[in-house]
Amino acid sequence: MEPIVFNRPANAPTLADVLPNCLAAMNGKSASLGLPAVRGAVVVLVDGLGESLLRTRGGHARHTVRGWQPEDIAVSFPSTTVAGITSLMTATGAGAHGLVGYSIWDRKTAEYRNQLSGWGAGMEPATWQLRSTVFESLVADASPITPVIVSTEEYRNSGLTQASLRGGEYYGAESMTERAELAAQLCHQIERPLVYLYHAELDQAGHKHGCESGTWLEKLEELDYSIAQLLDQLPKDIGVLITADHGMIDIPHDNQIDFEGDLLEGVLAIAGEPRLRHIYVDDECDVAALAERYREAESARAWVYTKDEIIASGLYGSEVAKPSVERIGDIVVAARDQVTYFSPEMPASMRLMVGQHGSLTNEETIVPLIRHGAFSAN
Repeated sequence: MEPIVFNRPANAPTLADVLPNCLAAMNGKSASLGLPAVRGAVVVLVDGLGESLLRTRGGHARHTVRGWQPEDIAVSFPSTTVAGITSLMTATGAGAHGLVGYSIWDRKTAEYRNQLSGWGAGMEPATWQLRSTVFESLVADASPITPVIVSTEEYRNSGLTQASLRGGEYYGAESMTERAELAAQLCHQIERPLVYLYHAELDQAGHKHGCESGTWLEKLEELDYSIAQLLDQLPKDIGVLITADHGMIDIPHDNQIDFEGDLLEGVLAIAGEPRLRHIYVDDECDVAALAERYREAESARAWVYTKDEIIASGLYGSEVAKPSVERIGDIVVAARDQVTYFSPEMPASMRLMVGQHGSLTNEETIVPLIRHGAFSAN
């Protein structure tokens, strides 16, 4: 197994650390992030806002980046929405909560499972996502802290909401600014609020137009205005952390690579993300030999792991539940160059996105963790 070498701090927090640190601050206790005591907290999760994207475009987000220190980052892997949001909300790694990728192959039913939008029969949110959420625990413990979700009405009853945001009272609003203002209002009305505030617009713009596009910058400026409104309207004793579930890279369509020939021998299914493919094989396949063929073909452009190797690496966390083991591919191919991976039978509709994420690069896995409000040192 080729080692992964990243230029990131070894002690960088993960998304799983965020809510426990907020709760510690609300209870007047010290924790790993060293947050000061507060009455309440707002965690703003901006889908797709990677640290490198924000660093290079900070002039379009001056309210958001004000006071942002170099060490204010977190790590998110798998660098995909279902895993990032669920790790944040359960305070666990993907191996523990079971949402190990955008899509997986379900061996029991011999079908693909889309963990973002494919919820349904045989994939019940209450049991498919394996862990209780932080919000559920607060409710179960009759805590004086009130968990609140502020997102769009579109996602109120989604499978991912039911799986990963269980326990909080849900409030919907249409635009980023309306959501920010609603979050601020709730912090005035609720005695001890813990608010999860979600914005999807940057990720949507990046997938369709690219994160290098003018449309993406317009959404960043809209986000920044909403952050300004949130900070202006919040009570002074409320802390704010701004983070993201993953970053993003623009991949030219000419850089799409199809797995073909002997790379498909013994392969039952290919799932995951275009930049993090899970390869599932039949019982007769020699996994080690097939993995070596993938390495020979793609080692200049990707990291290649067997299931045992990637679990042993700790990327899915120290705890990997049995259902998670079953959901991870027998071979995992993680792009490190500017490429995406497909199989020949995948339809053209799956190849349209410009902005991509899911893999192990710093651009995809490092996200900001910016302190504002009562959490700010300023």
